[in-house]
Amino acid sequence: MNQQDKNSTRGEALFGHVSVMPNEVCEFLSVRSGGVYVDGTLGLGGHAQMILKSLGGAGRLIAIDQDLSALEQARKRLAEYGEQCVLVHDNFKNIDAILNARGEHAIDGALLDLGVSSYQLDEAERGFSIKGDGPLDMRMNSQGSVSAYELVNTLPENEIERIIREYGEDRFSKRIAKSICYVRANAPISTTEDLRRAVMKAMPQGRSWQKTHPATRTFQAFRIAVNQELDVLTIGLKALIRRLSSGGRIVIISFHSLEDRIVKNIFREEAQNGVLNILTRKPLIPSDKEAEENPRSRSAKLRAAERI
Repeated sequence: MNQQDKNSTRGEALFGHVSVMPNEVCEFLSVRSGGVYVDGTLGLGGHAQMILKSLGGAGRLIAIDQDLSALEQARKRLAEYGEQCVLVHDNFKNIDAILNARGEHAIDGALLDLGVSSYQLDEAERGFSIKGDGPLDMRMNSQGSVSAYELVNTLPENEIERIIREYGEDRFSKRIAKSICYVRANAPISTTEDLRRAVMKAMPQGRSWQKTHPATRTFQAFRIAVNQELDVLTIGLKALIRRLSSGGRIVIISFHSLEDRIVKNIFREEAQNGVLNILTRKPLIPSDKEAEENPRSRSAKLRAAERI
């Protein structure tokens, strides 16, 4: 690691977040000086900062995030780039409207780093994490209308079971849904601790849960449902591909099998249609060293493609 990389990593540590697979992102995005790029999931701006450095004094980065808190923190980090970095509070699924409003018709590259960031998980009041205790929220956009509280406490048992089965891929989905409905009949499930306890009531007795907490998949499932993550990914990814100029590249980092499957299938479909050239035959995963230094990266998979 050279001194610039060390300084970048040290800076990210100060923000409580380290970007996943930064070298691989730089390699496959292959930023062109003076180009127009989109970071659809800005977060705290680690990847955005690398893109802006590669752009030099020319070019433009349109950086999007639906999390106002993240956007404001990234604004401070990227302030030195001035108008070259356009910060947008929105969802990347609206990329067509975002680009049209800023007079951009084609882009030279796009990046999506999907999933929940470590700083979001660390804030108990956001309700994402099975650790700590906070209100059952899970909205990435705090201005969104539906929280996990509404879903957990109002949906019928069969719909809760479907969400946990499809989005959490949990084989105990029926038992968990039944437990949730039993618990909420006595009192609302209002906090992350309430939901954890409801899940644990459904777990078979005497089992050892060493790798992951039994509620992890349920939390993932409701987070996906609250934020409509899979629909957003499908809509946004197709729109970004349409906007790529010839030779433009797109890089996607996913964190669970449902996301990765969508990316793989869309890339394959667009390749068959003669639109994309897939650059990663198989998804890239973090090195052992990165996984050890940044545990968040362990489940990450990176896929990249180029517009023909």
